Amino acid sequence: MKELIGTGVALVTPFKSDKSVDFEGLKRLVNYQIDNGIDYLVVLGTTGEPATLTNEEKELVKATIVEVNNGRLPIVLGVGGNNTMAVVEELKTTDLSNYCAILSVCPYYNKPTQEGIYQHFKAISEASPKPIIVYNVPGRTGLNVQPTTVVRLANDFKNIIAIKEAAGDIVQAQRLIQKKPKDFLVISGDDMIALPIVLAGGAGVISVIGQGLPKDFSKMIQYGLKNQVNDANNLFYKMLDSIDYIFEEGNPAGIKALLQKFSICSENVRLPLVNASQNLHQKLTNFIDNY
Repeated sequence: MKELIGTGVALVTPFKSDKSVDFEGLKRLVNYQIDNGIDYLVVLGTTGEPATLTNEEKELVKATIVEVNNGRLPIVLGVGGNNTMAVVEELKTTDLSNYCAILSVCPYYNKPTQEGIYQHFKAISEASPKPIIVYNVPGRTGLNVQPTTVVRLANDFKNIIAIKEAAGDIVQAQRLIQKKPKDFLVISGDDMIALPIVLAGGAGVISVIGQGLPKDFSKMIQYGLKNQVNDANNLFYKMLDSIDYIFEEGNPAGIKALLQKFSICSENVRLPLVNASQNLHQKLTNFIDNY
C-alpha cells in the first residue's frame, strides 16, 4: 500500500484542564500534520490514550479527525485488544469506510504463545474488511511477535500487509525485511531507529515525535527512502535529543509537553499517566531554543 510509505503519526488526544477532550486542540493538531508534510494519520493508537477514553469519546475523536482531515490524508484506525472475540466484533460493527487500514496490537497481558498470536491475527484477518498492520511493541505487551510468526501471517493472509515494528531491535527488523513477502511493509514503530530501518529497506515510520516536528521528521524519512544518507543523518542528529526527551517520562506525556510549547494543545494526560515534570519541560524548552 503506497499510502503507508513514509511518515505516519500516532496522534495524541488533547485534554482540557478538567481532562475532558479538547476538540479544538485536536483540530489544530490534525491541520498541523497536514500542513507540514506528514503522509498519513493514525487514530486511537497507544499515544492517543484510548485505554482511558469512553466509547462515546472515541467516536467523537474519530469523527472530528475524519471531518477536519476531509480526505486530505489516509487514516489508519487502531482496533486491537487482548480479547480476540471482542476485537473481531468491533471490526464487524465499526464503520471503517473512512480508513485505509487498521492497526492491531499484539495481545497484551494474556501472554499467548506464537501459535496463539498467529491464531489471534488469523481471526482478525478473516473479520476485517480493511488491510491490517500488525503492531509489535514488546515493551507494552510483554510479548515479542517473532519474525517467523510475522512472515507466516504475511504469507497466509493477503490483507495482513504490514507490521509496525517497535521492539527496538534493528537486527530483528532486518530479519523481517530479509524474509518478508515482496509487497509487505516493515514500518518502524521506534522513532530512534526509524531512519536505520528505512535505510535497511523499511517502508517508513509510525511516529510520535513526528507530530511535534512534522516537517523535519517527514523530510528525514523521505531522504532515507531516496537513500540520501547524509541529508537524512543531518536531520536525525538535529532531532535526536528530542526523541530521548519525549520518552523520558513516558508516552504521551513527553510529546504533549512539546506540543504545548508549540501552542497546539495542552500537556494534560489522564491518570494513571501524569504530566511531564518541570525538569523535562526545561529540557524541551532548551531543545526548542537551540533548534
